[in-house]
Amino acid sequence: MEKILIIGGVAAGATAAAKARRLSPDAQITMLEAGPDISFANCGLPYYIAGDIDSRSKLILQSPESFNEQYQVEVHTNTQVSKIDREKKQVQTIDSQTGAKNTFEYTKLILAQGGKPIQPEIPGANADHVFSLWTLEDMDKIDNHLKNNEPKTAVVVGGGFIGLEMVEALVKRGLKVHVVEKMQHVMAILEAETAGFITRELRAFGVGIHTETAVTKINADSVELDNAKKINADMVLLSIGVRPTLQLAKDAGLAIGEAGGLLVNDKLQTSDPNIFAAGDMVEIEHRVNGKKVRIPLAGPANRQGRIAAENAFGGEHSYKGAIGTSVVRVFDAVAGTTGLSLKQARAAGIDADAIVVHKEHHTSYYPGAETVSVLLVFDKKTGVVLGGQTAGYKGADKRLDVVATACAAKLPVSEIADIDFAYSPPIGTANDAMNMAAYVAENKMSGYSPSIMASELDDYLESKQQVIVLDVRDVFAHQKSKMNGAYHLPLEMLQANVERIPKDIPILIYDETGKKGHQALRTLVGADCQEVVNISGGHTSLQRYAIAAGFKHIDMDMLPIGKKSIGEKVLEETETNKNVDTAELKKLVVDVRTRGEFMSGAFPDAINIPLDDLMSGNGELGEDMNREIVVYCATGARSAYAQQVLRQRGFSNVVNGGGISAMMSRY
Repeated sequence: MEKILIIGGVAAGATAAAKARRLSPDAQITMLEAGPDISFANCGLPYYIAGDIDSRSKLILQSPESFNEQYQVEVHTNTQVSKIDREKKQVQTIDSQTGAKNTFEYTKLILAQGGKPIQPEIPGANADHVFSLWTLEDMDKIDNHLKNNEPKTAVVVGGGFIGLEMVEALVKRGLKVHVVEKMQHVMAILEAETAGFITRELRAFGVGIHTETAVTKINADSVELDNAKKINADMVLLSIGVRPTLQLAKDAGLAIGEAGGLLVNDKLQTSDPNIFAAGDMVEIEHRVNGKKVRIPLAGPANRQGRIAAENAFGGEHSYKGAIGTSVVRVFDAVAGTTGLSLKQARAAGIDADAIVVHKEHHTSYYPGAETVSVLLVFDKKTGVVLGGQTAGYKGADKRLDVVATACAAKLPVSEIADIDFAYSPPIGTANDAMNMAAYVAENKMSGYSPSIMASELDDYLESKQQVIVLDVRDVFAHQKSKMNGAYHLPLEMLQANVERIPKDIPILIYDETGKKGHQALRTLVGADCQEVVNISGGHTSLQRYAIAAGFKHIDMDMLPIGKKSIGEKVLEETETNKNVDTAELKKLVVDVRTRGEFMSGAFPDAINIPLDDLMSGNGELGEDMNREIVVYCATGARSAYAQQVLRQRGFSNVVNGGGISAMMSRY
């Protein structure tokens, strides 16, 4: 009879035990857990502290009693394993509560000890108001401190996944929160422009962000940084990373890998064929570049636990590795990554490139559309997807899963371009953001539409003696924020002015998202301009990169960040044109865009009558049917309809002014 002994519970260990029982009704299965809980939702701990999860019991997935009843697994909690005797196939244990010693035998051993939060050697780190978050006990200590001591300020040390989830939780509990991150920006795993999306959201909710600095001392009511700053802190949360629990494995003589985790083969066997391992303590192969990595995530840990159990019974199930797909929600903002970043791909010796697109997560005309961003990393020669990142208030997770699938299947961007994604106006768009990302990547690979990432701009500018930068957005967008030194020439006016643009000087183009920049690029290439490059992602990407990392050679006007608060959003509206008496105007200018578009900037003295209202007969236009009326919108499409409507109503002198850029240049 097989004796399956599992050291460790939670994701990998509990999953391995359950799978083992399903594989064999007769095996003797024993689980040894150092802590008091064998299976709990550790990923849900910050959300309980935040109040999103209202019941602590929901986080307890299994108790020792329920697990034994369901799976007939003998569970020993509060049991520390002190030694593995590989020759005798025994482990020695100590009960942490009673001190009692015991010995357990095995035919196959599965190690699933996970990892532990890194405890930095900072003066004051052991104080009662300093916490880390890893277990239910940790969660309870934090929750009790918040209830009993009512702190007003907090510092979170570490801007990774758990750190930012706890930032949100503490803000929701009413605290003023600062986050301290040693790297260039929060969420260092993300590209700077993707992290910039999260950075803006944190600042919108009043979170203080301190990057490229470290905590040197923790006091009773403050922390000190290595840049001489001091931040008020009634409580401190340490979240600077996880270290694998390896001492037991090292003492047993098991091999440790190059990435610092327990070495296993594709069957999840350690250097001892009778000992398997899974979860945060192991290092595995990255599916994209084949290198050994540690990926301490719940998803891979669960799958590894299943495979380890299967192979412990003689199975031949190979674990193919992981691609590190991970996602975070910070307040309302979502961002995630999978596979390799552009920097990682190039560091691995791959001739890689990247693009980014920003597109509505569903049709723009259906209410509630939000922009979703897709950053795609691919092999320059083959087009095979190497990784990617997504960000947005809605739809980012869906696109991230597509990129993850493409990475795992080694799909080229040409395949993604032709995939039929789910479409209905409330659900998506006819050409999804993933289709568009693939199109842009194909255009870059073929040379049809050269582009560079925001992260590559400084190097590009350093490599050129002279560059003309063109901002092809409308006048209002340009006035609000721009790259200083750029020439402003709206796309609608480009063709008429193309002969004025030098053909032998490199031209760098940007619009709002990159889409119109591509159109402008093709216009200039058609006019025989020798070198034209579009900034991938346009002004949106420039803003995000600037707020997260900053530029060396670019002076960027930053957009103001609208203030938000828990439960409601308070947005700062821009100054708009005041209402005017239509009877006093000899020439009436009517903006037929929506109220929101009009509020973002309008033609001087224009009145706003949205096209829908105009078609319904609403809107005061006066009694003079022969007066000149100029209608305009964003592009000229809606104003053409407005012209027809007004002529049908008897107005004889109606002019279609076209788009806003055309209006500003003509009148």
